[in-house]
Amino acid sequence: MRLLKRAAAIGIASLMVLSMAACGSGAKETTAAATEATTAAESNTTAESTAEAVKEAVGGDMSDKKVGISIYKFDDNFMTLYRTELQRYLVDELGFKKENVVVQDGKNDQAEQTNQIQNFITQKYDVLILNLVQSSSAPEVTEMCKEAGIPVVYINREPTVEEEQRWKDESIKATYVGCDARQSGTYQGEQILETSNKGDINGDGVVSYIMVQGDPENVDAQYRTEFSIKALTDAGVEVKELLKQRGDWDQAKAQQIVQDALTQYGDQIEVVFCNNDAMALGALQSIEAAGRKVNEDIYLVGVDALTEAVQNVLDGKMTGTVFNDHLSQAQSAADMAAAFVLGEDVENVNMVDYVKVTKDNAQEVLDKLK
Repeated sequence: MRLLKRAAAIGIASLMVLSMAACGSGAKETTAAATEATTAAESNTTAESTAEAVKEAVGGDMSDKKVGISIYKFDDNFMTLYRTELQRYLVDELGFKKENVVVQDGKNDQAEQTNQIQNFITQKYDVLILNLVQSSSAPEVTEMCKEAGIPVVYINREPTVEEEQRWKDESIKATYVGCDARQSGTYQGEQILETSNKGDINGDGVVSYIMVQGDPENVDAQYRTEFSIKALTDAGVEVKELLKQRGDWDQAKAQQIVQDALTQYGDQIEVVFCNNDAMALGALQSIEAAGRKVNEDIYLVGVDALTEAVQNVLDGKMTGTVFNDHLSQAQSAADMAAAFVLGEDVENVNMVDYVKVTKDNAQEVLDKLK
């Protein structure tokens, strides 16, 4: 009877995995039309259902399985939240032993991280969860894992579409769990469109902005940069880029970039777009130091929904942010890893929706984060 129950649960888990992947692929194609309230509810419901099915299927069998996790760097604010939830969920919800869940710091050095991955392989870990320093290294890393017979779950930094398709075509046990960065960029642009003057503070018919990028080689930075502006131009808004500069996701670097930009361009700057919240927090420091006031004579948007950033939205110190749902992503990544360990087939791409954060829903998001 227990075997029948376990087999049924595994089947349900597999169907849930496929269902979530299908929803994610659809979101990728219909980004602009996504509704944050609906998609968030669907993502959370699916993640919870999948978790229940996986836990039922596991039946305690994960206790002797080893998970190797490498994070691109530990001092990234967002990835700190992500890995904390990932560890908790693997142990508390899926039944892995704490000592068998090993998390290492890639130190933003691909050579260092590759060495960590090789050590995981040598020590015969059952599954790997990897936040790559360089997403371009995915083909090489995938081949290493494939030869060792170890499945891999990539998170946060998406490999190319061609690489993801190769996993499917060659039946490679690899998957990506993340969010479609085009959606986050679109939401940033929409937040500016939703202001009373659609970002045109000085009324000259043009939205003049600066863009603080993360790593321009990173697909999230590329898409957030492109689609935030595309949302404006698609709505018929004329724009003018005063500055686009690399901030490497770093608060201090962003603070300096925005300080220099405000000195150079002054009141010409109407909108500051930041590819993540850490940089938005740095931008806010410079904006306030220059005597400017967000939502009155300048707009500021970020991505990630760090607790401090969401509080700033609530207090009117930021125009908006976008919830990069680390909770659902971490749980989904853990579920995919568990499914691999169980020998289940997993879709090659599994997407979780972003949620637009404005003053109207900031408290709700803040409560969830706490």
